[in-house]
Amino acid sequence: MNIQDQTTLLASQVKGIILDVDGVLTNGQINYSDSGEEIKSFHVQDGASIKLLQNHEIEVAIISGRTSPAVTRRAQELGIKYVQQSAQSKSQALDELLEAGFCKNNLCAIGDDLADLELYARQNVTLKVTVANGHPAVQARADFVTQRKGGEGVIVELAQLILKAQGRWNFE
Repeated sequence: MNIQDQTTLLASQVKGIILDVDGVLTNGQINYSDSGEEIKSFHVQDGASIKLLQNHEIEVAIISGRTSPAVTRRAQELGIKYVQQSAQSKSQALDELLEAGFCKNNLCAIGDDLADLELYARQNVTLKVTVANGHPAVQARADFVTQRKGGEGVIVELAQLILKAQGRWNFE
């Protein structure tokens, strides 16, 4: 089986997705206003793709090492109820989400930096995804690398990959 077929097979089994924020849903830059407020920019197409995945009964969670009111607001806007911020350990944060009722198996993790490798090592994470500008060590362990960079609508590619593999992509 070639790499593309293997990736399609893994994507066909996905029931839940764990999203990193900085470097995946955003471009990874940290910007502050003059008053010291942190500013994040989210791509509107990511939001539409997250809703599309949810409409196909794929659960979505956010695990971030940082805390931001903007992430809380974006998660609420998108109906993402499983959110862990200030995660010292992403694996431990996932355990807490699982205890709260998040999908337990056939998970996809998308991240861009070394801290995300903890999730890649989990047995219940079957599809490992990173972004075009992800850390080289993360790219080396990923099953799929998006063409887009973090913050440029990477969830568009992920949603298409998963829904096509599951025979639920209705846009062609």
